[in-house]
Amino acid sequence: MKIGIISDTHDRLPFIDRAIRKMNEEEVDLVLHAGDYCAPFAAFRFKPLKAKMIGVFGNNDAEKELLRRNFKDIGVEIRGRFAEIKVDGLKIALLHGEETELLNSLLNTGSYNVVIYGHTHQSEIRRKNGVLVINPGEACGYLSGKATIGLLDTSTLDAVIVPIQ
Repeated sequence: MKIGIISDTHDRLPFIDRAIRKMNEEEVDLVLHAGDYCAPFAAFRFKPLKAKMIGVFGNNDAEKELLRRNFKDIGVEIRGRFAEIKVDGLKIALLHGEETELLNSLLNTGSYNVVIYGHTHQSEIRRKNGVLVINPGEACGYLSGKATIGLLDTSTLDAVIVPIQ
């Protein structure tokens, strides 16, 4: 299974469109969003996405109930501040990641094969304590100047960061 990973879209609509186009081109089976969509109107930009999407809230997502409702209207599930996803025999933790103590605890529990987070706007793929850690960077490109998403192959646990500019 191929998973698209995205975070920190921050209402940047043209870049949301690019990210969706790239994930559709890559024929991902599932998309995981690590939060910071921002305004509820941004949810509707995800409608052209062909894959199922699961997301969590980030620290800049103020209107949570309207965001959740708008995403639900297009078939996207927003689970709150944390999601545990089981797919292809893997346990994946999905969170925004601003709580570094929580993030580090998840990495040290041994309960997850993969931990996905955002918030820092810096892409990262590493292993810690046998856990694959992925931060797709920022899809908006505001802080780093690099708009990126991540791709994960669940059969090999290979992950890559892909530019969307």
